[in-house]
Amino acid sequence: MKICIVGAGAIGGLMGAKLALAGEEITVVDQGVHLDAIRQNGLKLIWEDGSEHAAQVANAVDNVRDAGPQDLVVLALKAHYFDQVAKDIGHLMHDNTMIVTAQNGIPWWYFHKLGGPHDGHRLDSLDPDKVLEKNIDSNRIIGCVVYPAADVPEPGVIHHVEGDRFPVGELDGSATERVQLLHDTFVNCGFRSRILDDIRSEIWLKAWGNLSFNPISALTHATLEEICRFKETRSLAAQMMAESQAAAEKLGVTFRHTIEKRIAGAESVGAHKTSMLQDVEVGRSLEIEALIGAVLEMAALTDTPAPAIQSVYACVKLLNRQMITQNAGVRLAAE
Repeated sequence: MKICIVGAGAIGGLMGAKLALAGEEITVVDQGVHLDAIRQNGLKLIWEDGSEHAAQVANAVDNVRDAGPQDLVVLALKAHYFDQVAKDIGHLMHDNTMIVTAQNGIPWWYFHKLGGPHDGHRLDSLDPDKVLEKNIDSNRIIGCVVYPAADVPEPGVIHHVEGDRFPVGELDGSATERVQLLHDTFVNCGFRSRILDDIRSEIWLKAWGNLSFNPISALTHATLEEICRFKETRSLAAQMMAESQAAAEKLGVTFRHTIEKRIAGAESVGAHKTSMLQDVEVGRSLEIEALIGAVLEMAALTDTPAPAIQSVYACVKLLNRQMITQNAGVRLAAE
């Protein structure tokens, strides 16, 4: 397939490299020194076992207008950057182009084809100006949950930390040829994937960790295992998960794991810095609304109290404003 990876950072780069190594025709859209490195040397993938792989991409461009029509578009940007490419995304489309949003947290299209009383509801926290709704056809979207962890140690290099699962599913739960094709493509390149008839429940299982561990790590500079092994932050994460679970269950979501099992899974990842903590350390704008703000909006929609989530949201949102105002990141440093 012709596949465009919009945002070839940690996860986008991981997907692009594996797909290219499997023989897919990959175009990446990125910017700056990372794009320069990809243009010169392709994508270097360092797998968790230390093995190194050189993946050559078909094309590397700095905007979607130059990528041409694709069979699959993977939006691997942080959710708050989607509006920067939405107006030009039509350049990537042909009649049957599929779109996958490889993002953390709650996607803006969550209520599309949900059914029930909230079908079609728009999440103002994620698409306040309707830019995404107007420019991205949600009928093209196939749901996908990203479980691997990765980072970018240097331009053009992707380091895989752990995980290889990318479950997928149509938004209405139907079995279609295109979702089977997407599944088969992921499996062929070495990822594990399942076709789910309830992709939103899987989204929430991952979002449980996003909404708690990411902001707590951003505020404390602690790794996943440190958060889980410190009694007070472990308790705070569990409370945030309980509040979000109460809201999600009112929307028909089923949780196949307990909160304790979800926390234990995060602890087992080890001394991994969450994506939000990585962004804090380098001074990048934080992915707050998709991870936390949308959950609060859903809590309000379902009349569900969420005091712990609200408190952490307020603190991390102020942290983000301070970093933007002062044009600086925050990193712990020994004297």
